[in-house]
Amino acid sequence: MSPFTLGGRTILITGASSGIGRAAAILCAEMGASLIITARNEERLAGTLDSLSGTGHKMITADLADESEISRLVEQSPPLDGLVNNAGMIELLPSEYVTREKLDEILSVNTYAPITLFAGLARKRKLRKGCSVVFTSSLAGNVVTAYGHSMYSVSKAAVSAFAKTAALEMAPRKIRVNCVCPGMIETGLIHSEKVTPEMLAEDVKRYPLRRYGKPEEVAGGIAFLLSDAASFITGINLIIDGGMTLV
Repeated sequence: MSPFTLGGRTILITGASSGIGRAAAILCAEMGASLIITARNEERLAGTLDSLSGTGHKMITADLADESEISRLVEQSPPLDGLVNNAGMIELLPSEYVTREKLDEILSVNTYAPITLFAGLARKRKLRKGCSVVFTSSLAGNVVTAYGHSMYSVSKAAVSAFAKTAALEMAPRKIRVNCVCPGMIETGLIHSEKVTPEMLAEDVKRYPLRRYGKPEEVAGGIAFLLSDAASFITGINLIIDGGMTLV
């Protein structure tokens, strides 16, 4: 049997209604996993569910910025062989204009939610022996940063730091914890009124492959870390950046 298979495994994926989360769900289903997918947009989440191959999949609509919704998700989750903590947001703001309100908003989604969900599932013993946990972190804050990314960088660097400690603490239970750290990926998060096409065209020149990544390319890294092919890997930040950090 290939070590890259996910057959017979139950995996929870957050932020599965679009972007990296949706791509990860589709790929994991193709690799044989049974999925619980969650996001706050019910219509888009249902669209992901309809796109999954195989059977036995389930969707749970939840807003992970709400702690009570996280608790409900923990209670409704079955024992898991994999967890992909992927839901996130971005807010561009120069560091001198950061406020507690804005910081709380991005931390609640990018940092508090994935950490709280992981902790709740671990306490309830819903992460089985051999479970693989993958957090979607970022190059931002861990390797590089950019103008306006101060809050986003903080939120993602905190996730990577947490994941390292969790990897150490969960190792006796044979639970692996890793992060993927993408560069710029072609999702809705990179398009806003604050970022012009001209700015993106200039930024992409920093990438040796001369393009941004695709959600499916990050999904491949996530699926690898979930699989037995990565059974001796824990506590890492897997960089998926088209060579951007080489230069």
